[in-house]
Amino acid sequence: MEHMKKNQQSEILSILPDIFPENWAHSYGQDHYGIWQGIFVNKIEIRFRWIPPREFMMGSPEDEPERYDDEGPLHRVAFEKGFWLGETACTQELWQAVTGKNPSIFEKEGPEHPVENVSWDDANAFIDRLNSLVSGLGARLPSEAEWEYACRAGTDTPFWFGRELTPDKANYAGTRPYNKGPKGEYRQKTVPVKFFEQNPWGLYQMHGNVWEWCQDRWHDNYNGAPDDGSAWEDGDTNSRVCRGGSWVAYGRALRSACRRSRPHADLNAGSGLRLARGPQDRSGSGTGWSPGKGARDERKKGSNNARPAP
Repeated sequence: MEHMKKNQQSEILSILPDIFPENWAHSYGQDHYGIWQGIFVNKIEIRFRWIPPREFMMGSPEDEPERYDDEGPLHRVAFEKGFWLGETACTQELWQAVTGKNPSIFEKEGPEHPVENVSWDDANAFIDRLNSLVSGLGARLPSEAEWEYACRAGTDTPFWFGRELTPDKANYAGTRPYNKGPKGEYRQKTVPVKFFEQNPWGLYQMHGNVWEWCQDRWHDNYNGAPDDGSAWEDGDTNSRVCRGGSWVAYGRALRSACRRSRPHADLNAGSGLRLARGPQDRSGSGTGWSPGKGARDERKKGSNNARPAP
């Protein structure tokens, strides 16, 4: 596992954006996971991780245990450009900083828990408001292909950490294990967004805690799906895609390939969101700083790498 992580972390640094940091960033840095950019809203920070452009096989093979038919056919998706994805799911504190409200059922659990009980419509209204507060940000929901690609982080197993799932790796209904695995703790609530280990690309909790809305309309399979990583907007259904599983989901629902259909106005305590932006703008919107080997976040030392929050 450690060898795999090191290889993937080296690869992510081999394909860097042309511009870094971009003008919208209030903070930025580089660590062993890769590069990141952040924004502050009322002193609340959200970081975006760089997701490099490559290709991957989307969906699940027919012999994957407990798969669903809507996860096929397995197909190749190629990204021409990289993009940025939220390091964590959107927190309650960020949602409240942007909207002045907190709709979460688990509000009393704490501000660093994910916001939930938000619809696809709510998520897009939140994003519109956030973009109005941070000039040039251009945040959006990820496409379903972007979400799965980033979740896998170069892996092809049911979970980025392998083939087995236990409650010490993700938050789900541990009494409903995956593939005849051992039963475990069922927390019956969300946990803080940084509760578990990051995946090889620096993303927290792509498996479990809350389902994350994607931009795509729902389709029953991947026949005719885009092969470039873009959102699949064709169709007349009002249902949208959710990914990742949740605190109340069975183990099989947390697999990288698992997908769910939800009405765009649906509200429940298991649905949240993760922000995306890009693909990387090649027009020259950033400062032109080039990340080098050993570059680090100097913001905590009070350097100019941290721009004042709006």
